[in-house]
Amino acid sequence: MAKHKVLVVGLLLLAVLFFGCAGEKQEAPKAEVKTITIGVTDKITELDPANAYDFYTWEVMNNIMGGLMRYKPGTTELEPFLAESYEVQDGGKVYIFHLRKDLKFADGTPCTAEDVVRSIKRVMELQGDPSWLVTEFVDKVEAVDDYTVKFTLKEPISYFLALTATPPYFPVHPNYKPDAIDPDQTAGGVGPYKIASWVRDQELILETNENFFGEKPKVDRIVVKFYKDATTLRLALEKGEIDIAWRTLSPVDIQSLKGKEGLQVIEAPGGFIRYLVLNANKDTEYPTKDKLVRQAIAAAIDRQEIIDKVFMGTMEPLYSLVPNGMWSHIDAFKDKYGDGNIELAKQLLSQAGYSESNKLKLELWWTPTHYGDTEKDVAQILKAQLEKTGMIEVELKSAEWSTYTDYARKSAMMLSLFGWYPDYLDPDDYTAPFLKSTANNWLGYPYADEEMDKLIEKASKATSTQEREELYKQIQEKLAEDAPIIPLVQGKLTVVAKSNIQGITLDPTMIFRYYLLDIS
Repeated sequence: MAKHKVLVVGLLLLAVLFFGCAGEKQEAPKAEVKTITIGVTDKITELDPANAYDFYTWEVMNNIMGGLMRYKPGTTELEPFLAESYEVQDGGKVYIFHLRKDLKFADGTPCTAEDVVRSIKRVMELQGDPSWLVTEFVDKVEAVDDYTVKFTLKEPISYFLALTATPPYFPVHPNYKPDAIDPDQTAGGVGPYKIASWVRDQELILETNENFFGEKPKVDRIVVKFYKDATTLRLALEKGEIDIAWRTLSPVDIQSLKGKEGLQVIEAPGGFIRYLVLNANKDTEYPTKDKLVRQAIAAAIDRQEIIDKVFMGTMEPLYSLVPNGMWSHIDAFKDKYGDGNIELAKQLLSQAGYSESNKLKLELWWTPTHYGDTEKDVAQILKAQLEKTGMIEVELKSAEWSTYTDYARKSAMMLSLFGWYPDYLDPDDYTAPFLKSTANNWLGYPYADEEMDKLIEKASKATSTQEREELYKQIQEKLAEDAPIIPLVQGKLTVVAKSNIQGITLDPTMIFRYYLLDIS
């Protein structure tokens, strides 16, 4: 009997062990985290829409935040984003936006009309670099209820919907400091990605925002690595450290990578312009306050030489701030000065009181990485062109981008090289930020002219395209006459990626939307 008991107990124990083990939950294999690594030579300035006003930082913001409207990817067509619909009332002076009811920040905090209003009022009160995109146009913004935002404009403007697609209008998480710029804040807004980590000038990691209302990105994680120059960026691509090389490879690198096995080269349509700022701020002691000096500099510049020697034909000459191909564009500077007109430059310098024995002394500033490795070459060629007059002496100076933009705000640079990517697709965006005295604080108020202010204001309010076109032609002619800013070249942006990367969508906005990417 005892033997039978032992046998039964033994069998029971075996059964328990067998079925117990069989019933244990087996760990499912972890899903592969789909990751794409992007390399750039650019830098993030500040992760705060209240003060960030550079193209690359805005690109990052467009992947972690969003506005009431957005440009439909691959087009220049605006569509509702955080809003589901809108109304225009009072002859275009009042805009009412009806928000989606499923908006959440990355941590799950609901985003309501109060958050939109709080964020926009914060931009208005902090008066950061891009605040003019709000303060110039918006008289009042208010939450009608949890899901309705009402804007009352100072005057009707034809492109207000486009403004609401720019970062100063993006709602930000309540963690952003209410009464100060918050440059390192990573809480973000309402967008397809969230910031997982950020080490300034080294690495940014974005991960899928599980609380995003829209379609989830196909790629779980985006890693952005920041490189010191185009050479190290290209090497990283060739070594397989990155999947995509984005802003900015050198023209030489782009040409050599075309047709290389395993890589694809994709070009963005033009809309990107380069220009030279001549500081005419009346509170400075710069010789560039003299219009004759500015006109002489404008006459001496030879754009084609810059294109041939530096950009290897990848750019085209630009004779206005309004880009080639955009309605209202005229070749204002070419009509007035020609190109590389040294004799005219000498005449103007003589009228300003300069000679070979009494040379005009200029300081020309450039930044080494933000616009790519070619920037030093652009500065050196401009120096040579100006000194070709025999009446100008140029000292070259440089600073890294964050310092450079700080110097610009403080009006601390006499001549400085800059580039522009559109905030919104309208001639106003290529004129008002530079020439309107209440909008160009980000450049240190280098120019202020009452007549120009009136022309720009009139053009922004006009409802007829024909009337606006005529006004923008007058603005461009006055720009060439006063020459506070000299347009140089217009070009394309280029992406080089591994051939298995899909979904690269570049359009005239030139914003790289990471959330459209995929891996085949």
